[in-house]
Amino acid sequence: MKPVWGSKNAWRYGAAALLIGGWAMPAAAADLGGDCCADLEERVAELEATTARKGNRKVSLTVSGWVNESVMWWDDGHESNTYVGTNPVEQSRFRFVGEAKIDKDWSAGYTLEIGVWGANAARWNQDSPDGSLNNGNTTANTLVVRKSSWYVKSNTYGKVSVGQDATATYHLLDDADTTLTRNFYDAEGAPDYIQNFFLRTTTGAAVGNNLTWGNILRGFNNSTPGDDGRRNVVRYDSPTFAGFNVATAWGEDDIWDIALIYKNTFGDFSFNGRAGYGQSTDGASTPCHGSGSSPDNALNCEWWGVSAQIQHVPTGLYAYGGYGNQHDGSNNAAVAAKILDKDSETWFIQGGIEKKWLPLGKTNFFGEYRRDDAGSFVSINSSTGAATTVTQGANVKFWAVGAAQNIEAAETTLYLLYQHADGDVVLGSGATPDLSSFSQVVGGAKINF
Repeated sequence: MKPVWGSKNAWRYGAAALLIGGWAMPAAAADLGGDCCADLEERVAELEATTARKGNRKVSLTVSGWVNESVMWWDDGHESNTYVGTNPVEQSRFRFVGEAKIDKDWSAGYTLEIGVWGANAARWNQDSPDGSLNNGNTTANTLVVRKSSWYVKSNTYGKVSVGQDATATYHLLDDADTTLTRNFYDAEGAPDYIQNFFLRTTTGAAVGNNLTWGNILRGFNNSTPGDDGRRNVVRYDSPTFAGFNVATAWGEDDIWDIALIYKNTFGDFSFNGRAGYGQSTDGASTPCHGSGSSPDNALNCEWWGVSAQIQHVPTGLYAYGGYGNQHDGSNNAAVAAKILDKDSETWFIQGGIEKKWLPLGKTNFFGEYRRDDAGSFVSINSSTGAATTVTQGANVKFWAVGAAQNIEAAETTLYLLYQHADGDVVLGSGATPDLSSFSQVVGGAKINF
């Protein structure tokens, strides 16, 4: 005969279980007061010792950045070598960003960004594997303040920033790129890897007074006409309306610029574009035709550019391109007479495919062609103010192919590219040396934190 579990028996057994539990709980609590709590207190103390602190509870603090180191093999037609150092396209850095809410619409904050150079790949040449300059100075193993600014922001009225920060046309041609190539081969990538290497003729001789590729590429910011840099400015960014927003900046002595930015999607296509214009009379910050160490105080430099990228999202196919122009003017008649070609321009087109074929993350394959028609390079004697035409003009052609693999779980992008450059230059004397071509293979990784 099967036993029957009645409500009366259930009540009795339940009461017994509660009594037993009541007796057992004090003993267990007594045990927790021993080594367990001591271990917990030790762990809390350890976490407090290793946690980034901030000065107050009202302003948030976010610490971020990345490390981007690479290996480059190069060949100038007569000499070849392999260097290791910090990638100049997206330099290693760490960033502190703080923000405090004022009310539902307004907030205030700051950005402090410090760049880190190991070996400075932007300063490599045939004689400098660590980024030393010709005068013996070096930027290897140094820190640089990239940004130091505060801002006030309104969701309704926009954002005002004050301090060292991006101008409106900073990365005007670069930031239309939304693919993995932005990490190592953006619009400034081609000259970034080559600009401080010395030119060589087909016989191996130096060109002029040891001219570099950057000397004959006349863009004042990373040898790319149409792009400005980071300056000490007041900048305004408007709210976004229907995918559009406007940025404008003014500062230093005197620089101003404006840019129109657009980002949107249309069905299966994503689109990102921008256009901008700038003007400067600051010969030190924007040395259009000479060196910032001997500036033209009557400088009148103008630049403008457009860039865009369109991608078919389902397939990953994309096209990215841009055009930049820089007009080199001077109100000093003696200097102006030496600027035989006042306009420098660049244009480029990149095509590729970026898609997540592997569980690791997106994969990118691309090819790019870039052409620069550069204006005159004029040197100014810092003591006498006399101007000399070093080059009348030049044209340089780049082509490159490469690949990148993102690893989502590690916030890492691996990359590999091959780049080839050749061109022609007309020296101030009218001579046209036969330039040797330049080849590079660059591989590395960018790891975000």
